[in-house]
Amino acid sequence: MGALKPWHIAVLVVVLILLFGAKRLPDAARSLGRSLRIIKAETKSLHDDDRDLAEKADAQAGYQPLPPNAGQQQYAPQQPQQQYAQPQQPAAPPVDPVQRVREN
Repeated sequence: MGALKPWHIAVLVVVLILLFGAKRLPDAARSLGRSLRIIKAETKSLHDDDRDLAEKADAQAGYQPLPPNAGQQQYAPQQPQQQYAQPQQPAAPPVDPVQRVREN
């Protein structure tokens, strides 16, 4: 049960010839072969792209970050000047627009 016997294949070939005709079967086989070749090439290029990305990631993994003090000058940070600071005013409570119309 479930095994493909030689007479199954023969029946399938006869049905295909009756459906499509003897002239169209070679063309269909050629186009199927081309399609499979294209699919194979595309999947291979996808695998190559993945491999290239992995190689680039491995190459970047070898880089070491700079130490925290590299490139920084040793000086004290400046304090913000108080003369330019503006005093903050308390925010007004939100007003309901419907209530404001009713009051007027």
